[in-house]
Amino acid sequence: MGGAMALTLAALAYPGMLGLDTVSSSQTRIIAQTQWGPLTEGDRDFVVRVRAAGLWEYPLGQIGLQKGSSKGVKTASAHLVDGHAALDASCRKIAPMLNITLPNVASPQQEGFVTQLKAESGKQFDTDFANILRMTHGSIFNTIAKIRSTTKNSLVRALADQANDTVLDHITVMEKTGLVDFDQTIFNQTTPPKLPSSDLTPPAPPAGQPEVVLTPPPTATSTALDLNGITGSGGGAGGGAPAPSPSPTVG
Repeated sequence: MGGAMALTLAALAYPGMLGLDTVSSSQTRIIAQTQWGPLTEGDRDFVVRVRAAGLWEYPLGQIGLQKGSSKGVKTASAHLVDGHAALDASCRKIAPMLNITLPNVASPQQEGFVTQLKAESGKQFDTDFANILRMTHGSIFNTIAKIRSTTKNSLVRALADQANDTVLDHITVMEKTGLVDFDQTIFNQTTPPKLPSSDLTPPAPPAGQPEVVLTPPPTATSTALDLNGITGSGGGAGGGAPAPSPSPTVG
């Protein structure tokens, strides 16, 4: 992999957007008591991050279906579109139930990934596509596990289950392209450059703006959460969460 690509990844890749550098007591602070269990700042931010992930990875999957020059990249692109359409539908289901405001666009940093890859073609596109997405999915994997193991909210827990399956699938298809440089990927996951929080936060939607919907492909195999049977896990009823505060987002 060329030095130019390594520099580009180092400049854009920041796992802090995935919540890996925001471990603090604030993430465990309960902001609402709901019938599905208490909702923490970390729970709320996780739902926002999953939504933001789809807002850049879904369109990037559509781009990959058109620009990908290898079968592996086209297959991975189809998985991005399929998986994130279903995850997005789940986020849009549970967000109003938990009074969480969802973004309509990804963070500036995430949009930077899309801008970069839109300008590339051929082998360079395929290589950067596989490495950027393997890195961002690899970074969020630990965050999903933490949310799944600590949340007391049954809706958030169900979303974490779905996100875990989807992200693992996306990690696997990126690796199957044969283009992933694991040394560089792991380096970028563990030693990210620092970026201002404004670059890592998806903006709140303007008042009255219609909610963006990621449409499932005609051949979709992934489905949104079935909320039947999901019960509360204690913590009281009622209450609502305020709109998401500036926080890192998912990749």
